Amino acid sequence: MRRYRYIKSNAFTAGESLGNPAACLFLDDAPMTGEQMQSIASEHKGFVMEMVFCGQSEKADAKLTYYSSECEVDFCGHGTIATMYSLIKDTPELMSKPVVMVETNRKGMIEVYNAIKEEDAVYISAPDPIEHPTELTTAQLEEILELPCDTISKDLPIRIIDAGLRTLIVPVKDLETEISVYPNVSRLKTFCEGNDIDIILTFSMQTADTSAFAHTRVFAPRFGYLEDPATGSGNSAFANYLLSEKLWDGHLIAIEQGGNDRVFNSVKLKYANGKVLFGGKATVKIEGYYIV
Repeated sequence: MRRYRYIKSNAFTAGESLGNPAACLFLDDAPMTGEQMQSIASEHKGFVMEMVFCGQSEKADAKLTYYSSECEVDFCGHGTIATMYSLIKDTPELMSKPVVMVETNRKGMIEVYNAIKEEDAVYISAPDPIEHPTELTTAQLEEILELPCDTISKDLPIRIIDAGLRTLIVPVKDLETEISVYPNVSRLKTFCEGNDIDIILTFSMQTADTSAFAHTRVFAPRFGYLEDPATGSGNSAFANYLLSEKLWDGHLIAIEQGGNDRVFNSVKLKYANGKVLFGGKATVKIEGYYIV
């Protein structure tokens, strides 16, 4: 039997919000097989959205591998924020670095920007965006998302952008409609699988907090749950959408996220040196050891 350092953190917390939970095992010099990682992630179903396994890397300061209860995940923004915020804060060598290099199992190298002293946050460079064509109609999406007729905006396009996860982006006319829908998870999962979509991001340019730039929600039934309460990769795709639609000039903004069943979470976005950065803080809820 082996003991692994373990934390459960909530990423993208703000004020009284609960953030997005992720758990992390620090593997150090005792790597695990994919089957072991999947088994542990499956045990966490209903407790956290994703598991992060943080190991050693020959090319970077750490290597991250991500699993949901269902499968290995290409990239997990909130899990990266939760893990790296704690790892940097607890490691003097990393705390002294303005940029920490991280190897991911499927998406290559990413940069983590240490702004803990200045902003109590870390930022991550999102993977370069990839656009995928779509012929999905507003009528199809209103039906599958259980939105009222004519509530998807005709003034902005429906697009699929991959900035870590293949994200279908759907503009909704008003905030009240956007925060009130709860589509059927099994139907939505079948739809996503049939259209090669990882997650669906709905957004409204109306916000509850006047200091927020926009409001988003992210549906992720392919990963074993209906909704992700705060999302790095989805909001990174949204950031690229905002830039290309000339809705945003890249200055630091906060995106509020969540349905009307929770206190909204906060994801920070900015554009610097040709890269979209997403970030925030994390709150550790459980810390100890995991026995395997």
